[in-house]
Amino acid sequence: MIKKMSPAENDFDIPAKNCHRMVILGSTKVGKTAIISRFLNERFDDQYTPTIEDFHRKFYSIRGDVYQLDILDTSGNHPFPAMRRLSILTGDVFILVFSLDNRDSFQEVQRLKRQIYETKSCLRNKTKENVDVPLVICGNKCDRDFYREVQEDEIEQLVGGEEHCAYFEISAKKNTNVDQMFQTLFTLAKLPNEMSPDQHCKVSLQYCEVLHRKSFRNKKCKDGNAYGIVAPFARRPSVHSDLMYIKEKAVGGSQAKEKGCVIC
Repeated sequence: MIKKMSPAENDFDIPAKNCHRMVILGSTKVGKTAIISRFLNERFDDQYTPTIEDFHRKFYSIRGDVYQLDILDTSGNHPFPAMRRLSILTGDVFILVFSLDNRDSFQEVQRLKRQIYETKSCLRNKTKENVDVPLVICGNKCDRDFYREVQEDEIEQLVGGEEHCAYFEISAKKNTNVDQMFQTLFTLAKLPNEMSPDQHCKVSLQYCEVLHRKSFRNKKCKDGNAYGIVAPFARRPSVHSDLMYIKEKAVGGSQAKEKGCVIC
């Protein structure tokens, strides 16, 4: 995945196959940012602040390999459709979120799921490759006492028994099923389970500069020698970088996978 790195990150030398982008989509006020906050910081904030677009980055050391996960928390208003399409084209794994007490948000997830498959199909047709889309749909706010506007049979129809799609009813506030949801998402994407929030040791920021060192990778830990670091001051790659990545995928096909992460 194309990335924009600080000087300290240049030493990580992460192969392209270990760089991935997770994109979270859904209507406003459904809890997208709260889910990401749980994932990154194990926290929940009751105060609502509209998201324009937030970008986060997390590094992992897992069984001697270093991984990079970029996280794109998108706006529920979608003021720029072209940017949403760009986010989909550059995404590797997806989380679609709706609120169980809001039918409009469920209908938006239906539209988003169709758009993801249609957009990814355009790229697949250019690369002549089979492109799987690991995707989890979340019905958030299951902790509330509410009138359920979305019925189970409708959800089953949306998921449709697809091999790379799963559904969870979660509560970002109570942290209900959040870890299980991420475990399933990473399994669908064939990524290490240790990327899940409860499957690795959280390491303080001062260890950032030693993430790439052998001594760090070999350090023993009770959960299987897996570490995670949230990168400070992560910035979203430029639109130009994302467009170049898409062009590389469309033109280079499988050859692009052999290249390392591009530093822009």
